[in-house]
Amino acid sequence: MVSVRNLTLSFGKRTLFEEVNLSFSEGNCYGIIGANGAGKTTFLKVLIGEMEASKGTIEITKGQRMSVLQQNQNAFDEHSVINTVMLGNKKMFEVMVERDAIYAKEDFTEADGMRAGELEGEFGEMGGYTAESDAGVLLKEMGLPDEYHSMQMADVPANLKVKILLAQALFGNPDILVMDEPTNNLDLATIGWLENFLADYQNIVLVVSHDRHFLDAVCTHVADVDKGKINIHTGNYSFWYESSQLVSRQQNDKNKKTEDKRKELLEFIARFSANASKSKQATSRKKALEKLNVEEIVSSSRRYPGIFFKPLREPGNQVLEIEKLGFEVDGKKVFNNITLQINKTDKIGIVSRDKRAVTGFMEIINGVEPNYTGSFSWGTTISKAYLPNEHDPFFAEKNTNLLDWLRNYVPPHITDADEPFIRGFYGRMLFGGDDINKKVGVLSGGEKVRCLTSRMMLQDPNCIILDEPTAHLDLESIQSFNEGVVNFNGIVFISSQDHTFMHSVCNRIIELTPNGAIDRLATFDEYLEDTRVKELQEELYV
Repeated sequence: MVSVRNLTLSFGKRTLFEEVNLSFSEGNCYGIIGANGAGKTTFLKVLIGEMEASKGTIEITKGQRMSVLQQNQNAFDEHSVINTVMLGNKKMFEVMVERDAIYAKEDFTEADGMRAGELEGEFGEMGGYTAESDAGVLLKEMGLPDEYHSMQMADVPANLKVKILLAQALFGNPDILVMDEPTNNLDLATIGWLENFLADYQNIVLVVSHDRHFLDAVCTHVADVDKGKINIHTGNYSFWYESSQLVSRQQNDKNKKTEDKRKELLEFIARFSANASKSKQATSRKKALEKLNVEEIVSSSRRYPGIFFKPLREPGNQVLEIEKLGFEVDGKKVFNNITLQINKTDKIGIVSRDKRAVTGFMEIINGVEPNYTGSFSWGTTISKAYLPNEHDPFFAEKNTNLLDWLRNYVPPHITDADEPFIRGFYGRMLFGGDDINKKVGVLSGGEKVRCLTSRMMLQDPNCIILDEPTAHLDLESIQSFNEGVVNFNGIVFISSQDHTFMHSVCNRIIELTPNGAIDRLATFDEYLEDTRVKELQEELYV
């Protein structure tokens, strides 16, 4: 068990946490959620001893080993890949190094022999004799074949270092596993492998993530960081979100009787419990929900942006025609021979093994990237709004305030864009009061995305094009953005690392390859599971 007692953390006059009391117990996975800046990562730093609390204690059951996912990809450049993984159990690795140093001595003494014997015993108790093979198995399961295992970390590509550091954190079955954004920069296959690994994990897991699909797949509990407190709720992220929304609606319904509210909550718990029994982490999540009391479900104090895209006009039948489109980066074809016809009912997920292909495609059809082969033409009824992957060019005039910034993007059909009108769009994105006087040069990444989303809503488009829309956003904004796109009555092009976003929105998936497109009318999950798609990928990525 991990116990947090009376934890308080202050920075000057600002108190991030105050009198926090929590217990994390064996067999549970806790998803730590909260708005950007609420203190999720800071809490983890206090927990692992990287930062000292102003007050309070962290108590860990004696003899338990904590493992932390490392973020610095260059921290182990002097080590081999296999040794980097084994460093996940630092004490075992130190015993191994000391033992090997003794055996390497030329003047081996009786005292050395005694010490070596002690070390051999410790090494065996910690699983040292199978450590190298165990590390190798982990690496292979993550897609790193044997030829990488003896390489120096300095020589390993960045996209593989992420997997190696993940293997290091998981190595040796730690009693407490702490991970901050573990799915960042991981491919879908490795994320799926990690979900399955954690589903069977019997120890304590604490994880910060903005990936809702991942949180839903692995978490038995949610630890909500909000207003200086941290409260633990039973269930995964979707259960926490939907239950808190349900209670909020009930509180607003003054006429609903208490017994009716209780019945509705019990039916809600039963429905989620049934779904949990079919999930990867079936047993532990179902048991947790069955023990849940209705009284434990509370409304959230979180505020969610209001993201609504309302087309000024309905799109016609001619949307977009693409003929033999091709694009190169540094002389390499990232996609080629793409011929497509887009329909007005399409909500399209754009995917590729090469991210440059996706961004290049979206920039081309938006008229941003001029260097391409082939052709494309938009229908005359189509009005587009584009959220690009790169935000900074929109905020080059750093001394412009938010009010004037959005005024620059008012379309011609709007003739009464006064200050209250502009404030209305910003208000939906949770900018209030004096926020509109902020200079764009001081905006955070999340604030820039919220500004660009206000700009999109202002344009009243019937086609929205989104390249990584969830980058820099907190879970509340991601949830609202997702719902806004699901409810949008228009054409959608989207590329996103957010699995839930892609699956809930898309009815068509187009994959861009160097030798043509794979085009399927399917949900994202159906596409990922399609065996014919896998065969085509092997043929076209050559």
